[in-house]
Formats: sequence, C-alpha cells, structure tokens
Amino acid sequence: MSYKITRKDEPYNYEAAGHFDVRTTRVHDAADVNQGMVTMGLSHFLPGGGSEYGSNPKESIYYIVEGQMYLESELGTPDEVKTTLYAGDSYHCGPDTKKSIVNNGADCCKMLVCLVTPAG
Repeated sequence: MSYKITRKDEPYNYEAAGHFDVRTTRVHDAADVNQGMVTMGLSHFLPGGGSEYGSNPKESIYYIVEGQMYLESELGTPDEVKTTLYAGDSYHCGPDTKKSIVNNGADCCKMLVCLVTPAG
C-alpha cells in the first residue's frame, strides 16, 4: 500500500490534447500509488476556453468549483445533451463517451477533473 500527499504549491502544469485557452494542473497521477487508477487535475479555463468534441479511454468526472461550463455530450436526456454546468454541478461519464466543454461565462472557470483508468 502507498499514498501521496500533494501540497498546494506542488501541482504541475501540463498540456492537455484538444484543449484551448486553459491552464491545466496535475494534482495526482495514477502512478503516484501502486496499482493506482485515478488521476486528478484542476483546470482553469479562460472565457471561451474549452476542449474539442471527442472522447478519452477513461471514466471522467468534472466538478465545477467556480464559474460555468457549457457541456455537449453524446449521452443524456434532451436537456442534458447540451447544458450549462454551474459552480457545484458535476458531470460523470464512462470511458469513450464523446463530449466537449466550453467556458461560456465572463470569468475564469475552475474545474476539478478526475479520470479513472478502467480495471483490466
């Protein structure tokens, strides 16, 4: 068993493919603990910033800490396929779900991102 504590000044910046006008910071990598499957980051999207429509092979959770994000997803009810997420809202989808997000607000959006590698 292992663990990792990340102090507030330790997350590092990285480039996220298909993203624009965003500062992405990695808080935890799956490799931080043995057999780890969870990656966590905090993204800061400028107004108009977001991600292109596409998918990734991991289960994803987006939690809006501050601001708002417009979400377009291939799954959900008609009201959920295209919707705006506000501070306190979250979105959870399975691996390979196509989606895009764009900060449609006037202020920077802080979004906590958790990615889980499927077992197997």
